[in-house]
Amino acid sequence: MTTSSRTIKLAALADIHCRAGFHGKLAPIFAQAAAQADILVLCGDLTDFGKPEEAHVLAKELASAANRSIVGVLGNHDYESNHVDEVRAILRDAGVNLLDGDVYEAHGVGFAGVKGFAGGFGEAMLRPFGEPSLKAFVHEAIEESLKLECALGSLRTPHRIALTHYAPIEATVIGERPEIFAYLGTSRLEETLQRYPVHMAFHGHAHHGTLEGRTGRGVPVYNVALPLLMRQLHTPFRIFELPAVEEQASETLMQEHAIG
Repeated sequence: MTTSSRTIKLAALADIHCRAGFHGKLAPIFAQAAAQADILVLCGDLTDFGKPEEAHVLAKELASAANRSIVGVLGNHDYESNHVDEVRAILRDAGVNLLDGDVYEAHGVGFAGVKGFAGGFGEAMLRPFGEPSLKAFVHEAIEESLKLECALGSLRTPHRIALTHYAPIEATVIGERPEIFAYLGTSRLEETLQRYPVHMAFHGHAHHGTLEGRTGRGVPVYNVALPLLMRQLHTPFRIFELPAVEEQASETLMQEHAIG
């Protein structure tokens, strides 16, 4: 398909968890996504153990969507084997625009992305107090939020979208066991989304969470973890529509529509 004069379509998913034995299993998904959308959005945990061989398999599977723009972030699983630089290089060579505090623009849509981090939500959010190890944990969350803030601040596109792996709001992790909420995301990411206007935000990580929620200022947040999408919507990705840039009279008229 090609971008129409009226809409731009995104196909979003996360938590692919590609393994070395996944040859031929993911290509049909990516081909279907490419047939329905202009941009493919990947929100982390692209590999299962962060191994280069897994990244090579995923790169070959993504070839079925090579005629589409692909943008994404890495997740915690992609760091597991301490080969994250190699994994990142393999996927970038395959055409994936991986974000880590930087931005990507396509079809008038600007994406800012980071992996994000854990730390909890609202009044239960961890504070940098006590042992050095706890302060280091909180500092990691702060650093990820600051990277996202810098990236969002540099976007000048009509449409702006935030990508993370960890959740920026509690609403989209509901469904998971409450005792692990603090490991699924942090409100520090939401604080960044409150300071910089975005039209929507995507994340993964919470396989048993909730499909969507909103920040305190009403920004739509979508959990596109593949296991959740399969269980709730019976599809491995979700399509979102944005009005094409040339159709806009002003930025205040921009709306997004999620197609369940």
